[in-house]
Amino acid sequence: MAGQLYICATPIGNLEDITIRVLRTLQEVDFIAAEDTRHTIKLLNHFEINKKMVSCHEHNELNKSKKIIERILDGESCALVSDAGTPGISDPGSILIKEAILHNVQVIVLPGPTALVSALVISGLATGRFAFEGFLSHKKSERVKSLKKLINEERTLIFYESPHRLLETLRLMMEIFGNRKMSISREITKKFEETVRGDIALCIDYFTEQAVRGEFVIVVEGNDNPTEEKLEIVDIKSLLEAYIEEGMSRKDAVNKISADYSLNKNEVYKKSIEIN
Repeated sequence: MAGQLYICATPIGNLEDITIRVLRTLQEVDFIAAEDTRHTIKLLNHFEINKKMVSCHEHNELNKSKKIIERILDGESCALVSDAGTPGISDPGSILIKEAILHNVQVIVLPGPTALVSALVISGLATGRFAFEGFLSHKKSERVKSLKKLINEERTLIFYESPHRLLETLRLMMEIFGNRKMSISREITKKFEETVRGDIALCIDYFTEQAVRGEFVIVVEGNDNPTEEKLEIVDIKSLLEAYIEEGMSRKDAVNKISADYSLNKNEVYKKSIEIN
């Protein structure tokens, strides 16, 4: 008889946020699939849990998932954990979960902490409808493209961001969204937890003067006056500059923007020759 796959949410900072049910499950399963076994062993040691682990991170998840499913089909039970929060939310785990469902394995979720919900709740912005965008691309051109597609989004927007890209992302948001209301939380549930509320300009000023440390959750007000003129929001020149800055040829940049936004290639090319 096949075993089960348990999706176990773990603390995002404060270890007291783990649930009794997760602790019991970690003690009872046959093995644990962890994003980083070196990180998870600290959690297990803290709660005096001795359990065998296998790694299941973004670079090996596809291959490891097949082996984990084989063990579960042979009758073993597995607890899936990420380094922090709920597995599968901007963390490895989604591939393993899909494989389990594909093979009719029973998947049981044990709810718990997730940074995006905590940041949204304490932001002071609308919580009724929201869109989670996770991490934006590390490529400037792709970040610009993603943000421009969200200009008319009326729901509250939530992003994850690393410290070394925070200010650049905020400046892009200011350029593309305008000066909307915003909340930025970092180190949620940890000793140096902090939330800054105001608008984008205020947050840029604040984090220009402060040391930028920790992992950030950015919550941005939705657009309360969206326009139907989608093409008007495409800043062709900014996109071209970003692609060329990354090393793309002028011709390839023109072709990509034309295709991505269904724009006339000649019009895009005219903009490209304005760039030195």
